Amino acid sequence: MNKNTLKMSLRTLIVLATLALVAQGVAAEEDVTTDSGATDGMTGDVGVGLALGLAAIGAGFSQAAIGSAAVGMLAEDGSKFGVALIFTALPESIVILGALPLFLGN
Repeated sequence: MNKNTLKMSLRTLIVLATLALVAQGVAAEEDVTTDSGATDGMTGDVGVGLALGLAAIGAGFSQAAIGSAAVGMLAEDGSKFGVALIFTALPESIVILGALPLFLGN
């Protein structure tokens, strides 16, 4: 892997992780009551959508790299199918964690 590609990947990962954390904080925020007594529940919905969407994007980026490496490993040694399957399935837990605000909401 090229050194510049690695730097760019790490920067992208840091930015996406920061955005996901901010989005989960917005999703956990209480509804804001205006002077007229109406509540604005839109910010929580936007935060939930951002958290889930950014988690899915991050999992997609990692799946691309891990999937290609797993295929290369299987081409060299077919007996490592179990290891390749486990490493390919690991990034999906990121999406499950990103979906938590959906269930923790009202």
